[in-house]
Amino acid sequence: MSMGKTEWPEVGDLVVATIVRIVDHGAYVNLDEHKGKEGLLHISEISSSWVRNIRNHIRERQKAVLQVMRVDSSKGQIDLSLRRVSQDDKRKKLEEWKKHRKAETLIVAGAAKLKVDANDLFKKTGMKIVEHYGSLYTGFEAAAKRGPEALHEAGVTKKASKALTTIAKDKIVVKGVTIQGELEMTSRGPRGVEEI
Repeated sequence: MSMGKTEWPEVGDLVVATIVRIVDHGAYVNLDEHKGKEGLLHISEISSSWVRNIRNHIRERQKAVLQVMRVDSSKGQIDLSLRRVSQDDKRKKLEEWKKHRKAETLIVAGAAKLKVDANDLFKKTGMKIVEHYGSLYTGFEAAAKRGPEALHEAGVTKKASKALTTIAKDKIVVKGVTIQGELEMTSRGPRGVEEI
């Protein structure tokens, strides 16, 4: 399922892909976020240094974050680059991708609980959450923290808000922060501690 994803990626996008087959001139990959789409990672885009043996850099069934260099939807071709993706970009994209996948599973679980089709639930409810919060996962995180009201304020029905919040609270661990410190206060007034 690729809820909320376009059929074709755009030039400059970072995509998560699975390397399917390695050939002399590069590797063919399946785009995990764009089901049914295959791209080519040319040998010249694998590393900024000279590549003697392609298998020293990538292997089959490996997940990789790649940058889209060219898209020709009429020919069904997508050219990709590994060398143009920084470690920070890779980390952020993988984190975003994992959160998106988790949000999709929450929608599927919510659809089962509400006895509706998952794609219909995404179109009617998920899109409202995305519009309000920017991403599906962020909306579910808000629901796990604040309860059904967080989804209801995004325009989700009360019944769907309750069901999705129950699932979100069960599946999303809300991270807390503990802050410690020392506070020193002084009062020069006649009532001392009472003023503080």
